[in-house]
Amino acid sequence: MPGQRIVCGVFLYKALRLPLTMNSQSKATARANIALIKYWGKADSSMNIPAAGSISITLDALCSETVVSFKESLSADELSLDGESRPEYVPRISRFLDILRERADIKTRASVTSKNNFPLGAGLASSASGFAALAAAASAALRLEISPRELSIVARQGSGSAARSVFGGFVEMHADRSRDGEGSFAEPLLESSAWHLEVVIALTDRSEKAVGSRQGMNRSAATSPYYVAWLDASAKDLERGRDAILNRDFKALADVAQSNCLKMHSVAMTTQPALMYWNGATVECIRAIQKLQQDGVPVFFTIDAGPQVKAVCESSALQHVASTLRAVLGVKEVILSGLGAGVEWG
Repeated sequence: MPGQRIVCGVFLYKALRLPLTMNSQSKATARANIALIKYWGKADSSMNIPAAGSISITLDALCSETVVSFKESLSADELSLDGESRPEYVPRISRFLDILRERADIKTRASVTSKNNFPLGAGLASSASGFAALAAAASAALRLEISPRELSIVARQGSGSAARSVFGGFVEMHADRSRDGEGSFAEPLLESSAWHLEVVIALTDRSEKAVGSRQGMNRSAATSPYYVAWLDASAKDLERGRDAILNRDFKALADVAQSNCLKMHSVAMTTQPALMYWNGATVECIRAIQKLQQDGVPVFFTIDAGPQVKAVCESSALQHVASTLRAVLGVKEVILSGLGAGVEWG
């Protein structure tokens, strides 16, 4: 679909059902998201179904752009990631593409080229934007008819959080435990234009984390004494978070998001061996944000599985929050972002 830019959640995307002639290529862009109400753990690892629902915001500033080319000349899938060949990731990419190849009833291998404008594997949801972009580009290249909900279900099977990056603004992910996984999908909760919040990302370490989210979740489920309590509390946090967003209640959202974040990291820290995703600068950023809150600044923090701190604030506080976090010792870079759109093609 050359020249078209289609945003998931605004249009029902349906690629033209044309005769599939290889070679076939398509490009898609997706944005990272950060969870305000988090999930940590899998109900079904084989289908990548989360054990709890989640609510996120899609970030305009953090993007993955992916081109997928199906080529009859290839004997195996290929991956170029940020300009480098990454054969260690190819088996995971191939398993994911097999889901779409089965739908299209083909076996043709693909060349995948993906570029990101932010560090990978560092707690900035690169797998979310990456697999959402891959799902969108591959399904378009294969001329598949697929709705936004179906695209979300497909993306989830690559990365649980990728289901949310299909959509923009505020997004809710459902954790249905049906056998076929069709009830576990994301959907828009509130458009970004309906509530103008800003995000200040304090980057404290650019390197890939030692323990990835998927491995960390499995270890937590097996060994943390707090894991069951975490799951028990998730439904109430989801309700509180959803109500706060729909009512544009910043204080209520701040309270539940920070509490939910700290509960998730308590589970991670009590995993055996402990998952210590934070560093010293992470803690100092939290303290700086708490001081801003005491001074009446509308801001709150959230942290995914990594050392990066995301400060969510009202627009009026953006520059004050950014300058405060830039001054924290150990912060290497500050990234400013508004709320972004869903998947785009072309």
